[in-house]
Amino acid sequence: MDPYLRPAETFIEGSRTLPGKYYTSDEVYREELEKIFYDAWICAGRADQVPEPGDYILREIGEESIIIVRDRKGKINAYYNVCRHRGTRLVIEEKGRFSACIQCPYHAWTYDLAGNLIGAPLMDELEGFSKSDYSLHRAAISQWEGFLFVNLAHQPVLLESVFAPVAGKFAAWDLPHLQALRRKEYEVKANWKLIVQNYSECYHCPLIHPDLARRSPYRSGKNDLYEGPFLGGYMELKEDFGSLTMSGRACGLPIGEVSGEDLERVYYYSIFPNMLLSLHPDYVMAHTLWPQSPDRTHIICEWLFSKDQMEQGGFNPDDAAEFWDMTNRQDWQVCELSQLGVRSRMYSPSPYSGVESLLAAFDRQVLKALQHDYQDQSSRKPGASGKIGENNDQN
Repeated sequence: MDPYLRPAETFIEGSRTLPGKYYTSDEVYREELEKIFYDAWICAGRADQVPEPGDYILREIGEESIIIVRDRKGKINAYYNVCRHRGTRLVIEEKGRFSACIQCPYHAWTYDLAGNLIGAPLMDELEGFSKSDYSLHRAAISQWEGFLFVNLAHQPVLLESVFAPVAGKFAAWDLPHLQALRRKEYEVKANWKLIVQNYSECYHCPLIHPDLARRSPYRSGKNDLYEGPFLGGYMELKEDFGSLTMSGRACGLPIGEVSGEDLERVYYYSIFPNMLLSLHPDYVMAHTLWPQSPDRTHIICEWLFSKDQMEQGGFNPDDAAEFWDMTNRQDWQVCELSQLGVRSRMYSPSPYSGVESLLAAFDRQVLKALQHDYQDQSSRKPGASGKIGENNDQN
């Protein structure tokens, strides 16, 4: 039996692509912001991006702007970028350092790094005014494997509960101690869901990614997460290749405790809604997706390595970054073509192939979050074997 074919009991018959409105409609986009991006745990970066007190990064989630800053006690906080006086944005730079406090550029209301209002010119003349009533509005923030996650819901489910299905799954890569040595940002003229879907299959690899297909057989591997907010599995490296790099050689020593079969595999996982995590023997690549409109997505891509590798002679992180930058751009181009196509009056949902089951699973997760009932999607539950012989190519 071809190992790439998905067992019948885990394939959902009748799974079809989503209607065009899910990629083009302003109404659907607004609903996604409210029910997904303002309600789920959103990957916002790495904890090591704010290493010292006062260091901050700014993240735009839909129409909300969030300041992530480390305070004087070393705690990382997330605040809405909104002055409590008249709503002015407090900062506009993507990253930086507050010397001692956060001050509004309009009327100089001033907050300490713990979000407390400590200065409000002339407000002491107002009877009954108390600074303690006007701290910065907080957003929930938590960490997973060295990554920062922000949640804008009023009463978010604990991140530990949401991430329970993958607790310890990636321990061999020692993710909390890796450092991002390379970073690229992209502006893609495509809906964010098309990008996740493209990442989640390798049906397109022989045509779109010939260099990738030469290094990693597109009909190899299996998925071990195939339902819910965590989807993915692995693809195998050909015997003559040590990693996915321009040279075909590993950038350096294996990271963490990666050993055995993992030295011959690359793992690809989408973490709903905005993170794409790719684990190689010698590095980790992470994408975060930031929807700008129904047909625009800002993407941040980072390549993570270990301190041991950095100290090794011959270490070359560009070998990995250049390979995936090439591959990313191939993907972005075809995603933009897909975006143009789904706008057509002639586009209509069609059946997914048996090697696109993760796309159907992702669609179900989107529809569940939106509380939409799309009748063209089969309601039958997938089997629980987990042996889904289908690959996940990065984008």
